Amino acid sequence: MQIGCFVAGPNDAKKHPMPKDAPKPEGLRARKRRQTLQRIADVGLQLFLAKGYEAATLDEIAAAAGISRRTFFYYFKSKDDILLAYLDGYADALQASVRESSSTGVPLDVARDAVLKVATRAETSETIATARLMRNVKALRARGQVGYLRREQALYEALCALWPGKERREGLRFVAMASMGATRLAVDTWLAQDGKRPLAKYIQDAFKTLKAEI
Repeated sequence: MQIGCFVAGPNDAKKHPMPKDAPKPEGLRARKRRQTLQRIADVGLQLFLAKGYEAATLDEIAAAAGISRRTFFYYFKSKDDILLAYLDGYADALQASVRESSSTGVPLDVARDAVLKVATRAETSETIATARLMRNVKALRARGQVGYLRREQALYEALCALWPGKERREGLRFVAMASMGATRLAVDTWLAQDGKRPLAKYIQDAFKTLKAEI
């Protein structure tokens, strides 16, 4: 698992040169902090999946990550925040997929293609197990809702960057809301059917139904 997953490859800088006002390259201190945060999140998620969310303790997560309990709280406020960071990675990837879109189609098609791209990259046995964990542990369900809201906001902001006119914003908000609704329905069906088909197929079906009803 990677927070802020699907990072750029080594050739991307050549394809997309940095603009003059681009932020400065990541410094050593920031890189170390990001790597430590990544390591904590990785081992935390693995312990959740191996032992169960309730059984995995903060002390175990800290020990597995090679840090102290005190250091853990420098990066995360609670165990819940590890999973929230995991969900934030999908929001980042969704925004990146929209920005990379070369489509001149309607916003709903751009949103669908972005969701499909992220789903195709992220569909692993770990993803299925994590999604089930989020759904089955009562304490985590609210976090799951927050995750969808963050992805909806990320999608909306990315669409607004493609269609910057103020008169489009309300419509783009509807597109983002409907797209995340279709995605959520697809994921729920995918889990209910134990991943019988690829997640992308469920997403395609959900968006097809959505377009037929609007």
